[in-house]
Amino acid sequence: MTGKHRIAVFASGYGSNFEAIARAAAEERINAEVVLMVCDKPAARVCSVAEAMGVDSFVFTPKEYASKADFEREIVRRCRAAGVELICLAGYMRIVGDTLLDAYRGRIINLHPSLLPSFKGAHAIEQALAFGVKVYGATIHYVDESLDGGRIIAQRAVPYEGDDIGELTAAIHAIEHELYIDTINKLLK
Repeated sequence: MTGKHRIAVFASGYGSNFEAIARAAAEERINAEVVLMVCDKPAARVCSVAEAMGVDSFVFTPKEYASKADFEREIVRRCRAAGVELICLAGYMRIVGDTLLDAYRGRIINLHPSLLPSFKGAHAIEQALAFGVKVYGATIHYVDESLDGGRIIAQRAVPYEGDDIGELTAAIHAIEHELYIDTINKLLK
């Protein structure tokens, strides 16, 4: 046993937040080891990133399971087998169901690209830009049964006055990695 906390990171796409967390763990900037990456999209870039970083993965196709509860039971089994203490959702584009929540309640956190409780859901940055807010940002919160409604752990603001979605998205992503690492550190202490 290394004495480090064991975490799993769930992702569905590019994997920049997964990579930031795994790199922070490897560089001992957090007292944790990423022991499992879970992905619901076999073609996602995050799968090759995890492989290159030597992180064990569970990659699945949801439609190959009879129900959400079935694939979540397999996720729980793999998390328990790996000794996972904390689950970090990092661009995992699935609503967590009761099976996973019941097994890891209070130990699943999510990164969301808005200052919650505003702009919940999958298109938060676009919604905030369309609304014309002057302060954007990112939130880390506990996952519960509600959509992006669990108790807020940390937030960081991003002032922005333009109208370019790419530029705004890059500005928000630039603070996400540091915010997630800082928050994981605080939770593990």
